[in-house]
Amino acid sequence: MKYAVVTGGTSGIGLGVARMLVSKGYHVFATYVGADFEKLVENFEAIKIDQTSREEVYRFIDYVKSQTNHLDCLVCNTGITVRKSFTETLDSDWDMMMEAAVHSHYIMVREFFPIIPHGSRIIFTGSQMGLMPHATVLAYGVTKAAIHALAKNLVKEFEGTGTTVNAIVPGFVETPWQKEKPEEIKQNIYNKTAIHRFASVDEIVDAYQFCIDNPFVNGSLIEVNGGYSFK
Repeated sequence: MKYAVVTGGTSGIGLGVARMLVSKGYHVFATYVGADFEKLVENFEAIKIDQTSREEVYRFIDYVKSQTNHLDCLVCNTGITVRKSFTETLDSDWDMMMEAAVHSHYIMVREFFPIIPHGSRIIFTGSQMGLMPHATVLAYGVTKAAIHALAKNLVKEFEGTGTTVNAIVPGFVETPWQKEKPEEIKQNIYNKTAIHRFASVDEIVDAYQFCIDNPFVNGSLIEVNGGYSFK
C-alpha cells in the first residue's frame, strides 16, 4: 500500500485531496486542528496537531514513521491567517502564520526525506495571494510566496530521484473558510474573476491529481484562479 500525508486534511481543499488519494489506494494521515474529527473512514487517519507547535509537529512525524517505512505522497496544505492590518499585526501573529505554513512543512519534508521513495510526489498549497499583493493580510501573502519558493528549491534536493515537487496556486475557492466573507466582498471578488465565481473544491483537487499522475510536471506553480486579475 502507498502512504500519504495531507496537512489540514479534514476540510476544504485538504479533505478533497485526501479523499482523492484514498480513492487511488493510498492510506492517508491527515493533520487538523479545531473540533474533533470523528468520522471513521477506511484508510484515513485524522490526527489532531497544532502545526504552530514544533513539539506537536515532531510528534506527528514520529507517529507516521512508526506506522510506515515509506511515504509516497506529501501534501503540504495547512495555512492560517490572522486578519489584522499591517501595523496591527504582532510579532506573535507573524510567527504563527510562518510556523504553520512554512516552517512546519520544511521540517516535515526534511524529516520524511529518508523514507520518501523514488518516484514520489510532494505538493504544496500555494495561493494567488502569494503572487499578487494581499489586500488584507500582508503576512499571509508572504507565507504563500515562501511556499512557492520552497517548492521550487526542493526540486534540486530530489533531483535524479523521479520524485516531483510542485505547488498548486488556487484563486478563491468555495471552502468553509470563505463562507464567513460578506456577500459584498464576494461579489467584488467575482467581478475580478473572469469566470465570475469561486472555484469548487473538486476543480482545485483536479490540479493535485494532475501532479500525482504526470511524472514530468516538476517545479511548477500551477495557477487555478478562473482568470483572476485586479481590473
